[in-house]
Amino acid sequence: MTRRTTNSILKYGVAILPLLGLAVSGAQARERKADVAPYIEIQQILVADLKDGSDVLTYTSVAAGVDGAIQTRNAEAQINVRYERRFSYQDNVGDDDIVSGLARGGVQIVPNLLSLEAGGLATRSRVDLRGEAPSNTVGNIDNVTQVYSVYAGPNLSTRVGTLDVNANYRLGYTKVENEDTGILPPGQLPIDVFDDSISHSASASVGQQPGDLPFGWSVGGAWQREDASQLDQRYEDKYVRADVTVPVSPTLAVVGGIGYEDIEISERDAVRDINGDPVVDDDGRLITDETSPRLLSYDQDGIIWDAGVLWRPSRRTSLEARVGQRYGSETYFGSFGYQPNQNTALNISVYDTVSGFGTLLNDNLASLSTSFSSSRNPLSGELNGCAFGQGGGLCFNDVLQSAASSAFRARGVNGQYTYNHRGWEAGLGVGYVRRRFFASQLGAVAAVDGLVDENYYANLSIGRELDRYSRFDTNIYANLLDSGFAGAPNVLGLGANAAYYRQILPGLQGTAAVGVDSYEQEGFDSEITASALLGLRYDF
Repeated sequence: MTRRTTNSILKYGVAILPLLGLAVSGAQARERKADVAPYIEIQQILVADLKDGSDVLTYTSVAAGVDGAIQTRNAEAQINVRYERRFSYQDNVGDDDIVSGLARGGVQIVPNLLSLEAGGLATRSRVDLRGEAPSNTVGNIDNVTQVYSVYAGPNLSTRVGTLDVNANYRLGYTKVENEDTGILPPGQLPIDVFDDSISHSASASVGQQPGDLPFGWSVGGAWQREDASQLDQRYEDKYVRADVTVPVSPTLAVVGGIGYEDIEISERDAVRDINGDPVVDDDGRLITDETSPRLLSYDQDGIIWDAGVLWRPSRRTSLEARVGQRYGSETYFGSFGYQPNQNTALNISVYDTVSGFGTLLNDNLASLSTSFSSSRNPLSGELNGCAFGQGGGLCFNDVLQSAASSAFRARGVNGQYTYNHRGWEAGLGVGYVRRRFFASQLGAVAAVDGLVDENYYANLSIGRELDRYSRFDTNIYANLLDSGFAGAPNVLGLGANAAYYRQILPGLQGTAAVGVDSYEQEGFDSEITASALLGLRYDF
């Protein structure tokens, strides 16, 4: 293990762990429900190339992790974190370290007034939109990098007379390790890769529910900023707005709002050589010219508005749909939630936002419930693309399709369906996202400005308790990415895996798993691999 890898694990991966301590120390409750299970694993894995049959890779994996959930009267936290060290038996394949995990926690510091929440994610992302899309990340893989993202902040929610008062603040940090993109399609040059960023998000509002007045109202404002180290990029968004809710019937209301917004995205130029070409460092990233003036890549300000309907026919069903003007064009967004019983939930969201890589990751984390289930690929040990809970789920595919450094406008739709009943657990996540990137025409990444990529994805997880000693899980995924670059083919990834778990002794579990993974880029590269695993896990 290199010193850099070790420092990254300590600095970013372990940053997820304090969430559990936060929840325990912050909650003074009479009753407490805690289920924290540290574990170790040892596994033997075989990976075979089915396309030409030339490569058969075997390696041993040693892993340690924690699965835990804590729930008290005033606090709730959940964590799923894992560190894995892979030892290869081939001289031409290096050993590998992987940190993966997901955590969310919240604690009521002053009940019904002030709370504190936090979240963390450690996973892998594709680097370049046009490069390889390996789904089984074993061996000498290219175009995959390690990503860490954490955030924390307070929330204020109270009533002053008949007024509802709300405020919140989040501080986030996101880091992308440096990795080589590998081979790109002919004639394609590497894009600039995100390094790290610090993000801030704050909002406040005051309003009143319908009752004293025949309509509800609120006024508020928000501020969001992300400072990225790569080319000293800066994303800043400020807005104020007023909203009204006009009931039409006990289950239907007309909603609308109007305000003013100012968004600015800027960067600095890269250091240039004597030929005027941008200079890169040893990690392949552009070197920022600190003396360069700030170069605008996006500048939008003016009136924003939206209007729509809010329909809540029961406590189990809700629909909100809005149309308006924002980001200099029409905007559409909304959500649908349906939970007919405690075992089933369906959630669909349509979104439209301007953001940076780190800000979008933090926003996704913040929207995840503090009670969730996150499945893993039994062969690679890495998190699948979605996390699910009784109230719905969340998929990170919209942001992890690439680690480009430039900010973007993302428009898309996400849908999650979850089912848990009589030992069965199922989760389905599907979605589509379209991103348009912003960069200065005077800067070093001008070629990215206006680039549009599109991503379609689906993840299905099904599991069942066979008896008190055994269980099986299956995962199926599909992903289609159009990078938007001329001459770069679409990338299609498909795969499926299944695992059987059997308790051998108290605390000791055996695992057997098989899987098939593939990706294809027409005219460039493709891969089909089969994998098999035998392993042991001990829970302390």
